Amino acid sequence: MTRILCLAEDPADAANLEAHFDRLGYEARFFADVDSVWRPLNLGIGDVAVVVCQRPHHLGLDLLSRIDPDNFPTPIIILSGESTVEHAVHAMRSGAADYLPMPVRVEALALALEHARTRAALRHDRREVRRRAAVAEGVSRKLVGVSRQMQELRRMIGLVAATEVSVLIEGESGTGKELVARSVHERSRRADAPFVAINCAAMPDGLVESTLFGHEKGAFTGATQRQLGAFERADNGTLFLDEISEMRLDLQAKLLRVIQESDFERVGGRETIRVNVRLISSTNRNLQDEVEAGRFRADLYYRLQVVPVKTTPLRERRDDIPELIDHAVEMASNAFGIPAPKVPAETLDDLMAYDWPGNVRELINATQRALILADGARLTAEHFLLDSIPAANRRAQLPATTGGSAEVEALPTNLAELESLAIQRALDLSGGVRSKAARLLGISERTLRNRLNLPLTA
Repeated sequence: MTRILCLAEDPADAANLEAHFDRLGYEARFFADVDSVWRPLNLGIGDVAVVVCQRPHHLGLDLLSRIDPDNFPTPIIILSGESTVEHAVHAMRSGAADYLPMPVRVEALALALEHARTRAALRHDRREVRRRAAVAEGVSRKLVGVSRQMQELRRMIGLVAATEVSVLIEGESGTGKELVARSVHERSRRADAPFVAINCAAMPDGLVESTLFGHEKGAFTGATQRQLGAFERADNGTLFLDEISEMRLDLQAKLLRVIQESDFERVGGRETIRVNVRLISSTNRNLQDEVEAGRFRADLYYRLQVVPVKTTPLRERRDDIPELIDHAVEMASNAFGIPAPKVPAETLDDLMAYDWPGNVRELINATQRALILADGARLTAEHFLLDSIPAANRRAQLPATTGGSAEVEALPTNLAELESLAIQRALDLSGGVRSKAARLLGISERTLRNRLNLPLTA
């Protein structure tokens, strides 16, 4: 049975709606103020929320202003006693699933309730598909960790996600800045709209403007058709500009204009394109220092860092390493299609003593490598191939490759032997499929063929 949480200040409104709900066979609980309904909504007790607004900008919008769509999937239907077009538009833009004038007909209410439930189910299904796709790719979109720093980061994400302000994420490479940006997007009202990520350091020098703003057919040599840029593809959603500090000064000026005016022209075009984009950017540098050095525009800096969010290096939150290792092992084992090996306590001790200069990205890569090198039910620190593991401990529990015996041999220290061992293990895991083995090793199939001394046509 559908459970309805109904917010209605006027007892007469509550009584009328209760009669409607009874007729439709729905179970309803009634509340007289926002604070009293907020707790059961947050606990996910209701399937749909119905809010009666006897005057515009009251109750319903107060409730909508508190919503975090990612952690609060319950759809809200607004019933307005003073219905206006402006109020309806405002309510829908604020996240309402539907908007009906009072007095409401039971048929219209039934249809709105059914649409709200269907919309919530579809949103849940889309998120589940994205989650499963991430698992299949061995990619984690989960912010893992119990440290004080991670708790504060989650709190900041929740605060900024409920707004439309620009966010600047600052932190070292590998600390998960794009993951933070995606979390902000997925917990915002734009969650069902596109999330477009652009690495400013990786944009081809001659195609930077085209990458951001798109181009018309014939705009330059090789422009054989119209191409939409990142801003246009992110319309109504979120545009994430990774490593914004790498953007050229002339492009910074054009970016500032788009932020201020919300419009632009494609390269080679005359049509003005208007967009509604939420901008999130990141940097591994101190942008204030870049401003003082004249490498970054001060006016753009202040537009980008309306709310600064900082990620913490892994060496400063070592308490999170065990959970991160477990999570990375689970992701890698799912991606490789092999059972997840155990990580003994002594292995975790060694891994927690390591500084992880590459942060979480290094941890994930090292874990994938460890699963390739390990050929058993246990992971040792040596399987991770980390430089700072004490030399006395550098003996991996790897089965000998000759005679079928189980005697232990030392992990090779010669780079060529290590490479050969990793390639052979990847080929074993992939059933000899070179394209899959290359993906496991994080290299191209061409590189793998070269390492195996195979012709490209093999």
